[in-house]
Amino acid sequence: MKSYSRRRFIQTSVAGAAGISFLPLIKSCGVSPNDTIRLGFIGLGQQAIGLMRGFNSIPGVQVVSGADVYGIKRDRFSLLLNRHYDETGENVRVTTYEDYRELLDDRYIDGVVISTPDHWHAIQAIDSCNAGKQIYLEKPVTFTIREGVELVRAVRENNIILGVGSQQRSDKNFHHAVAMVRAGAIGKVDSIYAYAGDFPSPYDLPEEPVPADLNWDMWLGPNPYVHYNHRLNPTISLDPVENETYWAEWRYFKETGGGFITDWGAHNFDIAQWALEEDNGGPVEIIPPGHGNTQYLTYVYRNGARVLNRPYDAAETRGVKFWGEDGWIEVARGHYDSSEKSLFPEDEELRGHGDLPYETGVPHLEDFILAMRHRRDPVVPVEIGTRTAITCILGNIANELGRPVKWNPVTNYFVDDPDAEKFYHRDYRAGYTL
Repeated sequence: MKSYSRRRFIQTSVAGAAGISFLPLIKSCGVSPNDTIRLGFIGLGQQAIGLMRGFNSIPGVQVVSGADVYGIKRDRFSLLLNRHYDETGENVRVTTYEDYRELLDDRYIDGVVISTPDHWHAIQAIDSCNAGKQIYLEKPVTFTIREGVELVRAVRENNIILGVGSQQRSDKNFHHAVAMVRAGAIGKVDSIYAYAGDFPSPYDLPEEPVPADLNWDMWLGPNPYVHYNHRLNPTISLDPVENETYWAEWRYFKETGGGFITDWGAHNFDIAQWALEEDNGGPVEIIPPGHGNTQYLTYVYRNGARVLNRPYDAAETRGVKFWGEDGWIEVARGHYDSSEKSLFPEDEELRGHGDLPYETGVPHLEDFILAMRHRRDPVVPVEIGTRTAITCILGNIANELGRPVKWNPVTNYFVDDPDAEKFYHRDYRAGYTL
């Protein structure tokens, strides 16, 4: 196509694709726009503090309560919130708890924000569903496949609004890239580089004494026992004030997390599946690196497209690159490039992220609040978050087995693979059930 006609084709096609694919379904009338929405936080670490500031910047929203097993994190949370409300002149009573179930018993709270380690997500989210709380849940939504299936059931049976913290779906650069791909602007897509990073490694940190104000047994929860090391809970202090200087490393060990495959895969594999129109599907085969001629973890989809855990540049940027028969598009946080300028978004469409960290950018949080007010699904509802989490988990399973794994995205189960089935769920510690 000539540049002009190509641009017209793209604009028309993207408008249609966006209208069909990106607008969530309105279900019923909900909370009055004038009502104050009160949120409680479960998990008060580094991510929660950013989210707290983001939600508190939205008119009509108050963060009023928090729960964490670490006393100093509860103290920091109260200090920051009380300081905020002193500055705004609002008369808000802030409460904190060691046990999140006490927070769920508070009928004053409309919704919860869950940003605990991944092994707690399913149980806490299902408990929140049963308590009638709306939920903003950090990604990956669950630690095992069965947990995801059970969470979807709990959300829908209890008529809960659940939004997933997949912020890239609220970024206009990613919106535009996906719309271009789905509109056929680069032709049939054969492969996508969606870089997440490494697989989890065995837990090998040395044992250290547990801090006096940390309930380590409750931190473990359903997780099989591992000894304490401060790298799992970065050191903070209040006098003088010192916040976390790195992300808690439980996410990098197979006993406590899914490595970068689930941590960043929940972002970038998610974008790939969105573009492939596989939000209600998933891969049919998962090939680990080193099998045959495959150098990278590879997901194969029903239309033959392949998603590779492969960086698109020498800097190993965690982003996504779409390779089509007529061109290419690459997108990452704060970055957009393509094989020709007609594939670029208009300049005014490029999103700035303001003063908040990208992970806690306000537009994604505003979408969740609007979903609560109008009783509609947010931009990333529980089903999409679960499908993405399952894709990530399948990558780790294939790597653990050291061979390809066949998956049926319709039945949400493995295809004739008893060894893979052993990873569908995992045993909880005594006293915990799903």
